[in-house]
Order: sequence, then structure tokens, then C-alpha cells
Amino acid sequence: MLRCYDAGPSPRIEVSSSYGVCMDGDADLSLPARLMGEPARAAMLVALLDGRALPAGELAAVARVSAATASAHLAKLIDGGLLRVRSLGRHRYFELAGPEVADAVESLQRLGPRRPVSSYAQSATARRLAEARSCYDHLAGRVALELADRLVAERAIAPLEAGAHGEVLATDGPLARRLRLEEAPPPGRRPAVRGCLDWTERRAHLAGALGAHVLEVLLVDGWVARVPGDRSLRVTDGFRAVLER
Repeated sequence: MLRCYDAGPSPRIEVSSSYGVCMDGDADLSLPARLMGEPARAAMLVALLDGRALPAGELAAVARVSAATASAHLAKLIDGGLLRVRSLGRHRYFELAGPEVADAVESLQRLGPRRPVSSYAQSATARRLAEARSCYDHLAGRVALELADRLVAERAIAPLEAGAHGEVLATDGPLARRLRLEEAPPPGRRPAVRGCLDWTERRAHLAGALGAHVLEVLLVDGWVARVPGDRSLRVTDGFRAVLER
């Protein structure tokens, strides 16, 4: 019997010497679950879902904890592989470790019960988030689903399936040209197209390298704009007209 030992978070198992290699066991879900299950840490992760990097003080305010408590939570999230930190001079900014973390947080949002809305401000925020928001580095919400439907209808992309890799079919359609799909960078380690299940609408919107490119184009061209204080996006009348055409 070949014995395998590993100090990392993934469990290792013993395998027969006839295989000659060590194999990974099942993923230990308890570690990320414990990290995400603490309310203050959960609030920080949700605040970072728009793909931006935020300082510790802003995350402390979001989580409604002291600076010292926020630092302790952030250290645990970094050690657990959910966050990474950027240093710019003396300042430190925290961001999600990657799109897979955003996917996990969004998946839990689909499972979690909805918080009751008790004020006009909360109601307005909920409506904005359902209409259009950033999901890590791509567009989500009703507008994102309408955009994906239009791209599928003009055969720019294949129909999307949540959690599955998609396919770019053509970039010469009117909406594809508007979004400059032909300029999208090569996907690299991530898929060019992926279907991401929208937690408010329960259908797949466009993610992957192409999804990130589309959101960047929309922001640069001024068709959508970030709303200070949350991850909702304001959609311009010009972009709505493009979708209607």
C-alpha cells in the first residue's frame, strides 16, 4: 500500500502501489462553508461580488464590525483561499480570489432565504439588483438575461446552460458588433463562454471571458454605470433601445 500525506486543505487517500500515484479525495466542504457561514464574513464576500477590491475599513462598515474584528475575519478568508489582498503603497485592498468564489457565493444566495424588506431604500436597492448588477466580472439580472437571449437569437452564441461551457458561433451580427465581440481576449484558463445561473431569475446569463468583455464594453461605452454603495448597475435608455432593436 502506498501511503500519501499532504499538509494542504484537500484530503489525501491511500491507494494501491499498483497505481503508483497519490489521489485526491472528496472536497472538504466544511472549510469554505464555515468561512462563509459567519454573518460578518458573508457580508464582506457579498460586498466584493462586483469584482472590485475594497479596503478593510469599507468592509468593516459593510459587515458592521470593528476594525480589529474585520482584520481577523479578513485574515481567515485569505487563509481559506476565498480572498486575496493587493498592496498599493501603504494601503491594502481585498478582493475575491477568483470567479469560482463568486460562483459559490451566488449559489448560496440562491439557496438562502430572502431577507424581509423593511424600508423604501431597501426596496429600491432590491429592484435595482434584480434589474441589473455585476456578478464578479460580468452582467447579471433581467437585463443580462435579455442580452443573452438577443445574442442567442442572432446566433452569436449557442444557448446557455447554467454551469456549462458555451460556444461563440459568430461575431458579425448587429448586437455582436455593437458589443465588439470580435475584440474579446482569448479565454486562457477560463472558458470563453459559460452559463451562470442568475439567482434572481433562475436562468443562465452570460459569464466566462466573453461575459467579462461584454461588461467592460458596456461600462466603457457608458451603456451601464455603477451605482455607489452596492453592486447594482444603472442601465441607460440608449442600451435599452439597442436591446429592443
